[in-house]
Amino acid sequence: MELGFDSFGSAVLEETTGKVLHAEQSMADLLDRIVHADRAGIDVFGMGEHHRPDYFDSSPVTILAAAAARTERIRLTSAVTVLSAADPVRVFQSFATLDLISRGRAEMVVGRGSFIDAFPLFGHDLANYDDLFTEKLELLLNIRDNPRVTWSGRFRPALQDQPVYPRPSQDPLPIWLGVGGTPASFARAGTLGLPLMVAVIGGETHRFRPLVDLYRNAWAEAGHDPAGARVGLHSLGYVAETTERAVEEFYPGHTRTMNKIGRERGWRPQSRAHFDAQAGPLGALLVGGPEEVAEKILRHSEALGGIDRLTFQMDSAELTHQQGLRAIELIGREVAPRVKAG
Repeated sequence: MELGFDSFGSAVLEETTGKVLHAEQSMADLLDRIVHADRAGIDVFGMGEHHRPDYFDSSPVTILAAAAARTERIRLTSAVTVLSAADPVRVFQSFATLDLISRGRAEMVVGRGSFIDAFPLFGHDLANYDDLFTEKLELLLNIRDNPRVTWSGRFRPALQDQPVYPRPSQDPLPIWLGVGGTPASFARAGTLGLPLMVAVIGGETHRFRPLVDLYRNAWAEAGHDPAGARVGLHSLGYVAETTERAVEEFYPGHTRTMNKIGRERGWRPQSRAHFDAQAGPLGALLVGGPEEVAEKILRHSEALGGIDRLTFQMDSAELTHQQGLRAIELIGREVAPRVKAG
């Protein structure tokens, strides 16, 4: 199993005005964490895409390209590219260029995103939420598989025998489908023969097993090679020397972040009891000491019928740069060997 990190490039905001503070230092710290992950033996680092003041990741491929120039082996991916609001031609060109810069280490995870900010920003109607994604995914895969493209659709001008360059080092360029909890999305990934990245940020991870089975069944029914199906899991988490320390450092910032998002979406405030349940044996949070987190990852994998990749997302907890570096080191040095031996 591959282990990695996903980041949204969290910004530091002034509490009363909402003004972004220390922007240049925050970006430098983010790149340092990616370099540290590469040196710690972490397999993959993903950048999200948001268009909000509290994140720096509106141009993830730019950040990944900067990281590619400073790293040697870690795979670099989006997490996720909001394809519904993007031009598939430009998305492919950007990631093909990243693949050349990184010497074949680029990937992308495409999805519709957990926020809707990109839709009005780029002039798209939210009423076309699913149709936009379906059409643009079709075009993106067409471009990946064919250096010359003939295509037409509703939301973009047609292409007539149009070449799309550059071509990436990898053939094909890896494209994962990022999903939440919609059965149709799991089935679509299987039918199209795409690796699946499942975002589980709450609830009990084992409850996603029927959806993962739906993906694998759709994969088989479409006639794809069973050995090619891949399942990844994106989870909120953090590792410190002990479980007590991990909870102490992760809980306050995580609760503030989740309650802030909850106010936007009408969720109930998160209680400590709810957090403890999520950090418990069956909950989605991967927060604890190295041994406890490794054991929980293996339980999640077994519950889902086997997973091929797991990525931690630590940004929700407002951790310091040093805490992030330490967690990366612990996951690379102590969690990964346990999981890969498990």
